[in-house]
Amino acid sequence: MSLFTTKLTVVPEWIDHNGHMNVAFFVLAFDIATDSVYETWGVGEHYPDHSGCSVFTLGMDVDYLGELFEGDKITITTQLLDCDHKRIHYYHRLVNDETGKLAAVNECLAMNVELNSRRSASFSEEVQARLQAASAAQKELEKPEKSGRRLGIKRR
Repeated sequence: MSLFTTKLTVVPEWIDHNGHMNVAFFVLAFDIATDSVYETWGVGEHYPDHSGCSVFTLGMDVDYLGELFEGDKITITTQLLDCDHKRIHYYHRLVNDETGKLAAVNECLAMNVELNSRRSASFSEEVQARLQAASAAQKELEKPEKSGRRLGIKRR
């Protein structure tokens, strides 16, 4: 199976005083991709309406690998790395369509949360089945080299 893809264009509002895309808007672009893929996994915009739950991001890492400029066309691919009955671990790659260069990556861990109690909860059987199907379809893909790491300053 191919990776889930989201296509965007860098808009003027995303450009900072350095003349390139600001770091905050890389995160916004990744969030737009997350919203899109969540729809296919059954946990999108209307998920809270019928389940009483929503998916909250527990943590994320972003690596900025190249500049983007106004008008650049970008593609974000999303790989489901792992999932269980209440968590989703996924990885975005953001590529400049014109150059083919990887501009940034984003790794996320998210959890299903029951909105009334604000506590973690299991996904419905339907959502778990969708996630398992997506995971199985990407089973042959290698895990990204930098996934699963922690940020920090290593001291000698």
